[in-house]
Amino acid sequence: MNLLRSARSCAIAFILTLACNGGYAQITNDITHDEAFKVLLAAKKKAEHSNVLVNIAIVDAGTNLKAFIRMDNSFIGSIDVAIKKAKTARYFNIDTGKLGELTQPGGIIYNIEHSNGGLITFPGGIPIKNKNGEIIGAIGVSGGTIEQDRAIASAGIKAVID
Repeated sequence: MNLLRSARSCAIAFILTLACNGGYAQITNDITHDEAFKVLLAAKKKAEHSNVLVNIAIVDAGTNLKAFIRMDNSFIGSIDVAIKKAKTARYFNIDTGKLGELTQPGGIIYNIEHSNGGLITFPGGIPIKNKNGEIIGAIGVSGGTIEQDRAIASAGIKAVID
């Protein structure tokens, strides 16, 4: 009887382990580490070519940080901004600059930047899509002007599609 109870307990533990570990499985439309580094390096190359020191963050489809670089001598305060730009772009699947247009006083989602632990609603965060048009993550760039941040982010996301 104890052997039967022990076997049953082991079976239940095994099933629970499989069920719980399923939460850690990568979903098919999630950015891979190879894709994340490809995006990161393409963005870094654009930043270097533009002579701009930035922080670059890549998040996966679940907004988990997948890749990050702080270029030498870039602003320390831009670290958090880059990560939040990437997360914001993925939370709402929209360019953060376009989201910012909707968050202005009188806008339809005014003050939304106070949600989700703080959002960034100015340019530099862009969702990353694969060749099938599925969102697989997002990039956030901070440290340059908003135009430079957006251009660097755009250069990064093109690396996945090309």
